[in-house]
Amino acid sequence: MFLKIKDIPKVYWSSEKPLNLKPKISTFFFLCLGLVLFGLGEGLLIVSFAGASPWSILAQGIALNVDLSIGIITVLISIGVLFLWFPLKQKPGIGTILNAIIIGLMIDVCIKFIPTPENYLNQLILATIAVLTVGLGGGIYLVANLGAGPRDGLMVGLQKKTNLPIATVRAFLEITVMSIGWYLGGTVGIGTLLFAFGIGPSVALGLYLVGKTFN
Repeated sequence: MFLKIKDIPKVYWSSEKPLNLKPKISTFFFLCLGLVLFGLGEGLLIVSFAGASPWSILAQGIALNVDLSIGIITVLISIGVLFLWFPLKQKPGIGTILNAIIIGLMIDVCIKFIPTPENYLNQLILATIAVLTVGLGGGIYLVANLGAGPRDGLMVGLQKKTNLPIATVRAFLEITVMSIGWYLGGTVGIGTLLFAFGIGPSVALGLYLVGKTFN
């Protein structure tokens, strides 16, 4: 069952190591494909207007208590999460850099070209699709093994330390972050809850599908 997945699958296009500056074309392709889908999902969640992701809620909550913008706080949170990689022995790669670039571009594309549904039910459906898309994209780019983004790297590192299923670790992270952000004054919506409780199983499903498809 995909909810019990504990390891990132290895397929023929997976890189042997995260710090690989000359990956195979297939590896680089799937890395970019996964990040495009990941960014598309993040963008769809924003466009759905059903609630931001837990990490955005955390940034909003902190912004209400310090004299810094949400954008700057988001960057500082990412840097702080990267520092947590050291005790977890996680290694960055080109995927760590492309993570920020591609996902940011896809979010802008979504905001520009995809309208927010007028019906609230359709907003919730779009938010659900967004979470599943993020999970599939995350599964693809993590299997490429060219370096994870800050949050995904933290998830992988904690999974290795605890040996808990990936779905459990990711859900714990998102729910914890959401709770802290809400406590600090951040606004939680249905989309936030969908993301917090659904992203762990969605990433696990993405990993499972990639592993089954290419092995």
